[in-house]
Amino acid sequence: MSIRRRLTVLALGGVLVTGCTSAGSPAAAPSSAAPASPAAPSSDAKPAPASGLPAPASGLPASLTGQRPEWDRCDDVGGDWRCATVNVPLDHAKPAGATLPVALIRKEATDPKRRIGSLLFNFGGPGGSGVDMLPQLSDEYEELGERYDLVGFDPRGVSRSSGVVCRTDAEQAAAETRVDSTPDTPAEEAAFLKDAADFAAGCARRSGEVIPYTTTTATARDLDLIRHVLGDARLHYFGISYGTQLGGTYAHLFPGNVGRLVLDAVVDPTADSAGHARHQTIGFQRALDNYARSTGQTPAAVGARITTLLASLDRRPLTVGDRRLTEGLAITGIAVTLYSEESWPLLTQALRAAGSGNGAPLLRLADTYNDRDSRGRYSTQSHSQRAISCADSSERPTAAQAKALLPEFRRLSPVFGAFLAWDTAGWCADWPVKDEAKTPAASAPGAAPILVVGTTGDPATPYEGAERMAKELGEGVGVLVTNKGEGHGAYGTSECVTETVDAYLLDGKVPAYGTTCE
Repeated sequence: MSIRRRLTVLALGGVLVTGCTSAGSPAAAPSSAAPASPAAPSSDAKPAPASGLPAPASGLPASLTGQRPEWDRCDDVGGDWRCATVNVPLDHAKPAGATLPVALIRKEATDPKRRIGSLLFNFGGPGGSGVDMLPQLSDEYEELGERYDLVGFDPRGVSRSSGVVCRTDAEQAAAETRVDSTPDTPAEEAAFLKDAADFAAGCARRSGEVIPYTTTTATARDLDLIRHVLGDARLHYFGISYGTQLGGTYAHLFPGNVGRLVLDAVVDPTADSAGHARHQTIGFQRALDNYARSTGQTPAAVGARITTLLASLDRRPLTVGDRRLTEGLAITGIAVTLYSEESWPLLTQALRAAGSGNGAPLLRLADTYNDRDSRGRYSTQSHSQRAISCADSSERPTAAQAKALLPEFRRLSPVFGAFLAWDTAGWCADWPVKDEAKTPAASAPGAAPILVVGTTGDPATPYEGAERMAKELGEGVGVLVTNKGEGHGAYGTSECVTETVDAYLLDGKVPAYGTTCE
């Protein structure tokens, strides 16, 4: 379990009443441990007629560049949405070899005479299903949908695109209650590291054919092929959270193919594993302090109350039916409410209940974050998230390195520090495949201007990451837009940001670097 997930704003309305994941959540709906019939990699790339379009920069064979997606009605989405698949190389180093089908969903522009092209979305995670999320969130993009075909996709290793599966629902539930995510004794430390190794072994056993190829770089190359087969000369793209890392990687690889790109809630491309954990430690504590002030309390008072509760749960978890609210689940439940200012009242209710011995509200919040439904079924997003993250990063921090971070991280956040410091060691422990790089490359000399939107109160991808991404993209490319506000992601919550992004995507109006929305 981890709070390193970089999702867009979580919809939590009614969660304390119903105890189920909100239907409006951008997180994929909880399901059984295996996605419904995920397409497996294939060695038979189906030839298609030549497209007549310029070959993509990746130089792929005609059997792939000549594809024409067959748009059919989606199994579980009505209206004007249509679904298709595009074959991509399993290994881009062997473009004529085995292929992997990537699932797409599309709603065509409602004003075709003024159509600009396709607008592809990635809502984060990593591991979020764009096929699931885009229809759920499409009301926010209704104006953009007049002139763009709205296109979502499941990246390689996610859900319908050969989704990675690492453990069963029962194994996941057992780990949540059995494993102490902030180990205090040698026995707890050994159990923590063993669980991480068991998770990795499960990924290798169940999805070993796919996990070597789940890098963000590979997905960026997939994007360029998708752009090509959709008939677009340039990629128009909206990336949120982890989707900003994917967008930055695409711009680095294909600067000449950049159309209009928006990066919102930005991952710092210069941060290593400890750096990302440090950023989130600062970011979540900053959001918690802002929450405290909004209730008329001091951050110190709220922090002391929460750390007392967590210490109590570490000694003796609260019983909730046949389950338990542990320290780790409580931290997750607290964190999820900090993704959106609208969710702060839920935190007040949950803390009040836990202080009275009722752990159910915090447990339900944690379940929302962990994609667990009322019948104990989990989505596999966390599996895909880990596979992508560990394929990307060349770092494998040890327990000793995590312990060395503890004093600093606890000083930065008494609530989240130890949890996130230990997470650096557990995340990719004993990962079974080769890694890629310490940090992703994002420089994109010669690319068209890219909007980089950072929110000052963002807990999961703190504002400083947007500043660094804009600089990494390069002068004249990265255009920083600052949103003075709270929450993870600004589009749709800040009217000023929404208007600025719409003007850029619809009319090509590039704002001045450093434009600020308050």
